[in-house]
Amino acid sequence: MMSFTHPAPLALLLTLAFSACTRSPNVSAAEPAPQAAPVASPAPAALPHVDGQRALQYTREVVALGPRYPGSPGHAKTEAYLRRQLKADNLQEDTFTATTPAGHLRMTNFIAKFPGSKDGIIVVAGHYETLYERKDFVGANDAGSSTGLLLELAHQLRGRKLDGYSVWLAWFDGEEAIRQWSESDSIYGSKHLAAKWQRDGTLKKIKAFLLLDMVGDADLNIDRDANSTPWLEDVIYKAAADLGHQGHFFARSLPMEDDHMPFARVGVPVADLIDFNYGPNNSYWHSPQDTLDKLSPQSFQIVGSVVLETIRLLNQG
Repeated sequence: MMSFTHPAPLALLLTLAFSACTRSPNVSAAEPAPQAAPVASPAPAALPHVDGQRALQYTREVVALGPRYPGSPGHAKTEAYLRRQLKADNLQEDTFTATTPAGHLRMTNFIAKFPGSKDGIIVVAGHYETLYERKDFVGANDAGSSTGLLLELAHQLRGRKLDGYSVWLAWFDGEEAIRQWSESDSIYGSKHLAAKWQRDGTLKKIKAFLLLDMVGDADLNIDRDANSTPWLEDVIYKAAADLGHQGHFFARSLPMEDDHMPFARVGVPVADLIDFNYGPNNSYWHSPQDTLDKLSPQSFQIVGSVVLETIRLLNQG
């Protein structure tokens, strides 16, 4: 991803405990209380429990595969890992050959589809590969965190009947530039999939596109992206506020070039959930310091639960 401003120096683990307590009035033994027919009160539906520790464990397993840029052994291992993790789901692989400054590179997007009862799709996406030919970069936050959190969201959606829009989870390949970030040298996977979905009519069914990028930072501060759809960003902020985590969202605004842009350009409502303030003056970004010790399970819990609450609010709307 690329920001066009200089970088400066949700969701909550919801535990919904529902207890039923019946209080009876004092009645004398000689005058028993009349028996009223019980009235059942509908219990609120419990939200899925986003497990930040499990999301972090998925991230740890991905990072252990090593640098995972296209064509590397770690990339092939990551593809195999995603297939194993998603084997019980409706998994589609979108494999293509990208023309890059390093020549033709094979890339693969992974899409896990969870059907809903309403006509329409909400896409939640992130990328999984790391900087090209950077053997000193394991990308724990960028993009291990999005890979791990998407796998946790798949765990939450798996085996459930979704009372709302279908949810598709997408792991993009080729987000990072091969040589230097530019319109032609970046976001290869999302550009390819947006074009494919435009050709086959899928784009018309997408109600919202939520992008996750750099969401595991222990010092979590999700930026408001000026290139995202304002009303969708407002829904995300409402979800965060409803869960008590508005303090982790939208303290600053900046325009981001990221995997949401190919979808934004063709009219899909998009939102980029990104914390582009990683370490002092963003110094951990794209550096060997992007390691697991900088991440927190609480950050995964916050972002994951805000995503699920955002989906719930979109279904209501």
